[in-house]
Amino acid sequence: MKQKGTTNARTAAVFLLAITLLGLTLGATSCADKQTLGAAASPSSTVPDTREPIGLSGEAGKEHRVVMLQHLETVQAIVAALANEDYALAQGLTEAHLGFFTHRQAMLRQKPEDFPPAYHDLAMAHHEAAEELARVMPSRDLKQILPRLDGVLKACVACHLAYKLHSTNN
Repeated sequence: MKQKGTTNARTAAVFLLAITLLGLTLGATSCADKQTLGAAASPSSTVPDTREPIGLSGEAGKEHRVVMLQHLETVQAIVAALANEDYALAQGLTEAHLGFFTHRQAMLRQKPEDFPPAYHDLAMAHHEAAEELARVMPSRDLKQILPRLDGVLKACVACHLAYKLHSTNN
């Protein structure tokens, strides 16, 4: 039988981690720019943007943005499932929306030649990190799960720090 204090402490720790990681992920997204956030958004708004643009046509750019937002929503849903100790749901979300299944689906809809080779490497690292996360979910051990979740988020941030979506037909 679980003690209520232990469950509450675990839930609080997962929640705080989620908020911190979500903030870091959102700070690195390619969706944010000075116009969206305002000129006084943060000290980082004065740092030059050195990310490489990925030039996608109007529809391809919109679809890619949808995929990135789905990834962010999935990470939030995974964290919520972990906070509720629903490890089966967290595993299913990870496998279905972040793992290699998602990569195969994206490759059917997108043209790989539209993306730089290094982008593909980062995408593969992201999907592999998600697969590793899904593999440890059945353990129900946050000491194994949270470092893998951190690996998924690091893969997200690495890509968003290197690339930005630049639609060629806005």
